[in-house]
Amino acid sequence: MLEVQIATAKVNKYASRESGDTLEIVEKPGMAGGFTAILVDGQGSGRAAKAISNLVAGKCLSLIKDGARDGVAARAASDYLYSLRYGQVSATLNILSADFATNTMVITCNNPIPAYVVRPSEKTASELVTLKLEVTPIGIYPRTRPHIYEYPLEPGWWAFAFTDGITGAGSRYNKSIDLPTVITNLISQEDANAQSCADALLELAISYDQRRPADDMSVVVMAVKNGSGEDGDSIPRRISMNIPYLPVIGS
Repeated sequence: MLEVQIATAKVNKYASRESGDTLEIVEKPGMAGGFTAILVDGQGSGRAAKAISNLVAGKCLSLIKDGARDGVAARAASDYLYSLRYGQVSATLNILSADFATNTMVITCNNPIPAYVVRPSEKTASELVTLKLEVTPIGIYPRTRPHIYEYPLEPGWWAFAFTDGITGAGSRYNKSIDLPTVITNLISQEDANAQSCADALLELAISYDQRRPADDMSVVVMAVKNGSGEDGDSIPRRISMNIPYLPVIGS
């Protein structure tokens, strides 16, 4: 039995009550189905960026929930944003899916920030691949296409995607995170899982900005691992969330 883990971690820009990043997880329809994580970073920050990212994520979520493929959803979301804002507003988009119908991990990118894939290797414990091509954010040009990568849904495969708050962490202090090295070290830990890696990456990025994030930061991690084999588990699928909440005074 295999276990697919999807984990997210995010934090707002320092002193900003609203994040311009939006994260969604949706279950795919159909007999086999699967699960999809959608990560959108709207142009700018704060409320205006949140409106953009919510718009894009909502469009992708609706289409995927209706059975559309990830690439179709990404193209439609780009066309929608372009038509709505006349090419004056952009957003980056990453879609990570565990597609049980095709037994594949599908990574869809409209984000100049590289995503990373870790795959099993015969020579070493694992091999890290950087998915970095000339990719255009959505909403700027008509008929923008995503880059789509497809890998087997097998134990030992990992996928990592970020918003630019992660890759830009520490830039004010002439520092930058060596993500390939950090990811390789994280997954090599004996008890490594998707959530522990997402949390550790976000915590490291925050520390590079001296606990005051210069931008919204978001991480999505997908991992395929061997399951525990506990057939007696009456709850085979779990999704949990931990959200800090500060009530608005006078609301």
